[in-house]
Amino acid sequence: MKVKDKVIWLTGASSGIGEEMAYQLCAKGAKLILSARREEELIRVKNACKGVWSEQIKILPLDLSKAKELENKASEAQDFYGHIDILINNGGISQRALVKDTEMSVYRKIMEVDYFGPIQLSKLVLPDMLQRKSGQQVVITSATGIISTPYRSAYAAAKHALHGFYDALHAEVYDQNVRVTIIAPGFIQTNVSYNALTGSGEPQQKHDEGINRGLTTEQAVKKIVNAIEKDKEEVYFGGFKEMMGVRIKRFFPGLFAKIIRKTKVT
Repeated sequence: MKVKDKVIWLTGASSGIGEEMAYQLCAKGAKLILSARREEELIRVKNACKGVWSEQIKILPLDLSKAKELENKASEAQDFYGHIDILINNGGISQRALVKDTEMSVYRKIMEVDYFGPIQLSKLVLPDMLQRKSGQQVVITSATGIISTPYRSAYAAAKHALHGFYDALHAEVYDQNVRVTIIAPGFIQTNVSYNALTGSGEPQQKHDEGINRGLTTEQAVKKIVNAIEKDKEEVYFGGFKEMMGVRIKRFFPGLFAKIIRKTKVT
């Protein structure tokens, strides 16, 4: 599925992977609906896009934690062009705190933003995709959706949940020509760790050491767009340690448990 002229609804579009995705999709001629909480940042991203007319980029601010508003937001998104060809669930928030120090409100917030919000949007656009027998649902998860580490219990739980949901969705809709693509990157050079929530729910406001060693957003998004266009079902990429961790976890779970207990995690 090539993205040129496709109507793509992209969440988390105001920074990081989402911002870079907007630029690369615009350059390929996609028609975009950009969503995130900060409208002024979405306008900035729209103005920086090249390759399409301004009229081909729509702005739709939304907060994934506000479930009651998402149905109206999905209706607005579909009204822009009459349908959605590709939904890219990219919005989310991370966490950095031990289980014993993490308040339940943090677990609930992260699950609302990283899991319930995305799957609600998927359910809202799904009926039209099934009726048209055409569409693609893309979810940006994380290697943490496969390998849990200390300090990320809430984040890992949400990402594991996404894998479970979208694996099931893929099996249900494949015969109706609706595709599902799961993207699980390792460390990417974004502000995800800076904005990650501490145990009390406040932003961490510092970068993890591993972030600086990660792929650039440009490198990561090239892989993501390639996976979307090639209709991949599940894609993992990142640094050597993250990808090796995924393989060890899959084939040698006992060994992985021993390794992760001794690994320095920030």
